Amino acid sequence: MDFDIPAEHRMIRDTVREFCEEEIAPIAQDIEDEHRFPAEIFDQLAELDVMGVPIDEAYGGLGGDQLMYALVVEELGRVSGGIGLSYAAHVSLASKPIELFGTDEQKERWLTPLATGEHLGGWALTEPGSGSDASDMDTVAERDGDGYVIDGTKQFITNANVAGSVLVKAVTDPGAGYDGISTFIVDPENDDGFEVTTEWDKMGLNSSPTCELSFDDCWVPEDRLLGEEGGGWKQTMKTLDGGRISIAALSVGLAEGAYGHAKSYAQEREQFDRPISKFDAIRDKLVSMHRKTERARLLTHKAATRYDAGKRVSRESALAKLDASEAAREVAEDAVQVLGGYGYTTDFAPQRFYRDAKLMEIGEGTSEIQHLIIGRELGL
Repeated sequence: MDFDIPAEHRMIRDTVREFCEEEIAPIAQDIEDEHRFPAEIFDQLAELDVMGVPIDEAYGGLGGDQLMYALVVEELGRVSGGIGLSYAAHVSLASKPIELFGTDEQKERWLTPLATGEHLGGWALTEPGSGSDASDMDTVAERDGDGYVIDGTKQFITNANVAGSVLVKAVTDPGAGYDGISTFIVDPENDDGFEVTTEWDKMGLNSSPTCELSFDDCWVPEDRLLGEEGGGWKQTMKTLDGGRISIAALSVGLAEGAYGHAKSYAQEREQFDRPISKFDAIRDKLVSMHRKTERARLLTHKAATRYDAGKRVSRESALAKLDASEAAREVAEDAVQVLGGYGYTTDFAPQRFYRDAKLMEIGEGTSEIQHLIIGRELGL
């Protein structure tokens, strides 16, 4: 049990941390207020060669592992939940499945520009009526000559209006249940019948676009089918194991960011001629915030390390995601409380972390679904 982060991982983490402090922190509140996707930040992340951290070098990636990737997500989340979310969706959901399930030709054509940061990616699973039962989908893909015609609607899709490719789940065999779902690579710029119909205003994370998509007779050639026809749901389960680790890492980053702001404020703010951090009520709150953040970090790093060892991680990733997402919300709420009235203003960061953290308990499987997964893993 070695809890030390490897030297190469520390180097990448420290490089990203410095970048975040210099380039992202100064604009984090502005891009949220403006509801602006900061394309220039992602161009700079591409220059740092971190847009494909866990992707093989043969396809333009960094060749790192899940732990290294989790560290990068954590650092981004520590300053901007919105940037962290778009980055995590790009890597875990849009890029990694092509590496895991794509042909050599698909990897060369679609994965390489994602891993190098030439463009971002999206992943379209959720539908307006599906909720937590993501397999209950109405989007269909019917055979048409040497391709497929996709029709349907997808909801709450991250990066869709800034993506160069989107992985779309659709039913190819209506009578086959889970085995009737397939995955297609859609080109938003060149495929007719693809339309972004809504970009949602949200409670938080507004620098990360969340969209509704419409597919109306959207024809794609058969070489856009990812993996085998009917293999889409198994791909989804494998993808979400890694995706939940990234959301856990993002949650850890949000908690760390909120805690850091609260600690700094408490050490500087004085009442009755001493810093408020010296009062039991504030000190104990800060200690609790630190404890929750460290606990979430350990669970996240454990899940990432087991993933890298090739072990099954359904229980570990669900545990990490459940604990870290709840920790992020609780720590961010306490950070607002430590700052008092100032914590409720947009001049100070805790309110942003508080709003951003709530999605972590919803996206990529709600907390209730994580309980269900963990219960099944425990044989309950």
